[in-house]
Amino acid sequence: MGELTQGRAIVVERVRLVDRDVVIEGAFEPPKLAQLSAEDQIFVAAFVRSHGSIKEMEQVFGVSYPTVKARLNRIAEALPLVEVDIAAPAAGPDRAEVLARLKRGEISADQAIAVLEGR
Repeated sequence: MGELTQGRAIVVERVRLVDRDVVIEGAFEPPKLAQLSAEDQIFVAAFVRSHGSIKEMEQVFGVSYPTVKARLNRIAEALPLVEVDIAAPAAGPDRAEVLARLKRGEISADQAIAVLEGR
C-alpha cells in the first residue's frame, strides 16, 4: 500500500462485513498501526511474537541491538500513546470465591448477588 499512497494519508470510506449483507459507509481513518509501512508492521508483529525480546529480534533480523532500538524508537514515534488508567482497580469480591461460598451453602443467592454487585 505504501507504494500506492506514497506515504500520503488515506481514508477508508466503505467497509463491508464479508459474511453478512452489511455495508458501512463514512470516513474512517485506519488505525495508526495499519498506517505503518508493511515492513514496520512485520517488525512490530515479530516484536510482539518475541515477547519484546530485543535479543531475539537481533537474531531474527540479523541486526545489532542499537539497530533494533533505533527502529523501535522510530516506530514508537509514529504511534500515539494510548492513555490508560494504570491505577489498581478497586479490590472487589473474587467472583469464583463468592460462587464457591454459594455452592457450599455458606451464603444465599441474594447475598451472593449483593456481594458481587458491591453492596
